[in-house]
Amino acid sequence: MKLQLEQGSGQNMFTGYGDDYVAVNREPYRSSLIVLPDRLIPDWNLSALGDLTAAHLERVLGLQPEVVLLGTGKRLRFPRPELTLPFTAAGIGVEVMDNFAACRTYNILMAEGRRVAAALIIAAGAEA
Repeated sequence: MKLQLEQGSGQNMFTGYGDDYVAVNREPYRSSLIVLPDRLIPDWNLSALGDLTAAHLERVLGLQPEVVLLGTGKRLRFPRPELTLPFTAAGIGVEVMDNFAACRTYNILMAEGRRVAAALIIAAGAEA
């Protein structure tokens, strides 16, 4: 599904998504990644929510976003609560949602000028 065809202000935005990929600035990605308006990290070595560790989230925390959208794949599933505690302690909001909702929400927040990070779990050919 295409979200938008135009890219604004040289910032990263989601332009499409499917069950096993997302497109950022029309470039498809088929593995887990972290997207910020000014930075893209395509090597977020994670293939399933059950594999999510504090180390994965520390990488996101280190980017100092004001809000994190954690995309859990095709379906909404929640991580262990203790994994998101460091974000709360740092005053960073965390919203957990399926990848499709995370892509749409990211584009809205990015367009508002917010320092948003989308951390998406993508498992090619499988449920994340």
